[in-house]
Amino acid sequence: MMPGRLGPMPQDNPLWISWHDSNWIPILNPANVMEYFSEKSNPFYDRTCNNEIVRMQRQTLDLLNNMTGVEYILLHVQDPILYVIRKQHRHTPTEATPLADYYIIAGTVYQAPDLASVFNSRMLSTVHHLQSAFEESSSFARYHPSKGYSWDFSSNKAIAENNKTDKGKEVAAKEEPSSLFQRQRVDMLLGDLLRKFPLPIPQAYQHGSGQQQNQNGSSAANNNSGGEGGDHGSEVASIKQEPGEHGSNDMGGSLLMQGVKEEAGSDMKPPPEKKMKM
Repeated sequence: MMPGRLGPMPQDNPLWISWHDSNWIPILNPANVMEYFSEKSNPFYDRTCNNEIVRMQRQTLDLLNNMTGVEYILLHVQDPILYVIRKQHRHTPTEATPLADYYIIAGTVYQAPDLASVFNSRMLSTVHHLQSAFEESSSFARYHPSKGYSWDFSSNKAIAENNKTDKGKEVAAKEEPSSLFQRQRVDMLLGDLLRKFPLPIPQAYQHGSGQQQNQNGSSAANNNSGGEGGDHGSEVASIKQEPGEHGSNDMGGSLLMQGVKEEAGSDMKPPPEKKMKM
């Protein structure tokens, strides 16, 4: 048996692998993230880099600017969940060529894909979906010597129904709820975008608000000019309402007396007759 057949073939592409150390995750912060990345078990760390030389000499990372060669720098920090580390080749104190980027999410290290890998993945996905569409469409084609080519979708109704049921089950599957940290970060990003790019106010709304303000101003002026007339009208209204109030009181009293009479007629009984005792 060949040695290569003893186990699964290793993945040469570093985009397929990840690394983490559970002991470091609870205490990970911007001050020790470079030390966490330089662990011996990390497959993304190059032992011949300048960071390792500075570490062996027990110097600070500021010395890297005066050296030439491969080095790692902390490029971006979004504490406490995201850290971006860049691998670059330094030529001069002010010139460096990026080689690769690595991002640490919740303590797990991944290598960021390069532009060629992204294009290849998108192209392969597009070709796969196009080939699947052509194969599915060709399965519906029918040929008859007298009628020629035609489409027949009745034979694949069962397959279509099964696909619909499978899609319905996938949609009905319960999604994992987001964490409080994720919701807060999304709200913060949306707030920043709204502050940078405020929503434009429609012109129709501006004209409508201006007309409403003019109408409010004219109504307030009319109220001030006709204040005396309004008081006069209220007095007239009160005078007209007095007979109605008395009428309503008289009507209520008559109804009350009628109810008392009915109760008296229904509940009152003649006194019992007295019998002589012998």
